[in-house]
Amino acid sequence: MLPISLRADGRRALIVGGGNVARRKAEALLEAGFALTVIAPSIDARLRALCERPDGVLLEREYASGDLGDAAVAIAATDRPGVNAAVLADARAGRILACDATNPDDGDFTMQTTVRAGELTFAIDSGRSSPAFAQRIARELRERFGPEYNAAARTLARMRTYVRTVLEPPQRGAVMHELDELPIDELARMNPVQAEHLVEETIERLCRPEAHAESVPRGTKVTCASRGSALAMTQARLVAAALAQRGIATTIETITTTGDREQDRPVSELGSINVWVKELEVALLEGRADYAVHSCKDLPGELDPMMQLAAISAREDARDAFCSERYTDFDALPADAVVGTSSERRRAQLHAMRPDLRYESLRGNVDTRLRKLRDGQYDAIVLAMAGLRRLGVEATHTVPFDSHRMVPAVAQGALAVETLASNDTLTAELYAAVNHEPTQWCVEAERAVLRAMRAGCSAPLGVHAQLVGALMTIDAAFSLADGTMLREHVEGGVDSPETSRRLGAQLAAALTTARDRLALPRVLLARTQDRPSRIAAELRGRGVEVVELREGESGSDLMNMIPQMLLFPSSGSVAAARPYLDWLRGQAVRPLVAAMGPQSGAAASEAGFAPDIVAPEASIDAFVAAVAQRLQTR
Repeated sequence: MLPISLRADGRRALIVGGGNVARRKAEALLEAGFALTVIAPSIDARLRALCERPDGVLLEREYASGDLGDAAVAIAATDRPGVNAAVLADARAGRILACDATNPDDGDFTMQTTVRAGELTFAIDSGRSSPAFAQRIARELRERFGPEYNAAARTLARMRTYVRTVLEPPQRGAVMHELDELPIDELARMNPVQAEHLVEETIERLCRPEAHAESVPRGTKVTCASRGSALAMTQARLVAAALAQRGIATTIETITTTGDREQDRPVSELGSINVWVKELEVALLEGRADYAVHSCKDLPGELDPMMQLAAISAREDARDAFCSERYTDFDALPADAVVGTSSERRRAQLHAMRPDLRYESLRGNVDTRLRKLRDGQYDAIVLAMAGLRRLGVEATHTVPFDSHRMVPAVAQGALAVETLASNDTLTAELYAAVNHEPTQWCVEAERAVLRAMRAGCSAPLGVHAQLVGALMTIDAAFSLADGTMLREHVEGGVDSPETSRRLGAQLAAALTTARDRLALPRVLLARTQDRPSRIAAELRGRGVEVVELREGESGSDLMNMIPQMLLFPSSGSVAAARPYLDWLRGQAVRPLVAAMGPQSGAAASEAGFAPDIVAPEASIDAFVAAVAQRLQTR
């Protein structure tokens, strides 16, 4: 038996069975982050409720060969051995891991009892001899390991990152061993600055590194430009503390930016792509400050030629966070709930996931936004996890979004330290004190996409790079003006900032190609027949992009795609498109509607989509000509 942890990342799990055993498995899989498909002739009400999510699928029928589809894992949880055996056989034929919940020895894996305390996870295996005893152990673990253990784990994670940055591998083990043995309550109370100080003291004591030659004399005093919010000051102090370790003292000068002054309008309406940055750069140019600290996501794609990035800090949690005082997570919000966000990127991605909610502007610093949430002005708000963690604040329900589902902003979670391009001496000190190379490479890749897309920090563009060893993966989400959400993914080996930027440029090219392709006239053709469509072929020959929706397809992969025109060649085609039409009815944009004849026009009207065009005669040639003519005049 080999215990492993499987990262879900939104992949799909298939459960065959509709009773209590299936429900317990579903609860565990949902908590781990899987999307669920449940198949059974009869499904328990509690299990049904678990699957009432945008990514949940319920099929009330017998299991059939071929149902595994795109599942990453399969769970056989019926009381019929023959059905369970068929699920396992099909899974193994498809190279899919399978579990027999009723006879664990027959499956590829078992699901252990787990206890989660924040970022800590405990797995309990009683050897299947006593499930009740495993539950007792789980209960005692929950009582024993409170939130202070999770806080201690976060502190040690920061310490480990810092140790890996400043020490060579042979020296790291002894330092981390001593830090790991510190009292839990001491680790839990420690803020990031205290943690770095303690790491430095431990390194000095255990490793006794020789003093390095200094470019800036010890005792030198410099000035940092920072915005005055609590978060901005916390971020500036993190950089100042790192410089202090090198004998350089910092005075912080607080500066009010355009974004701080204009609190009554959305950021996208302020008419500048660097509303949080420009005044800090002016302070550098005028000699009032020696360096500036920014949230890296606020930087424009192209810096002023007189400026340079001196360092990129280690990235805090880059994810966006759902925050609510009443609702447990984003999917639990009722229709028409009010969600506050000041970000066009967040608004676009949230709307793509839940178009049934109301999205309203939210300005102010983190504390102000959380106060507005507590006061009931919003049902939920979305903030950056990095800011919440740096300030040590949260809402009653604070749940990070998966970074694939909700792609973060370019460079979100990282700090950028900016200096004059001419100030090489201080730049070298800042780089040595603050720069985190893996984060720097990821940020370089993300900012390459920002530049190539000619987008500002307030654009509806999310880009997130992750580096594991030498392999970098980058995900991007970009919202077009009509609400269409483009998503792209690339991965490749990188070994420098230059290769990271090239990989980012590759992703930007894919996004640009997709965006340009969508500039063609696009229509959705609803169909009742499976053979090749002459209508589609004729229109494609005229330069029209045709998306076909056939009878029996749910249209779920077309949600969030709004064409210029809906084509109904028959009354049956209207019925075939019904799930998509149900979704489209709630959108703010309504496409044109074309019908081939009176019967299809009447069916479209009955469905709530009265035709704008009815072909002069019920023939393919007349229908294609009428559609093509209207598209040219639109």
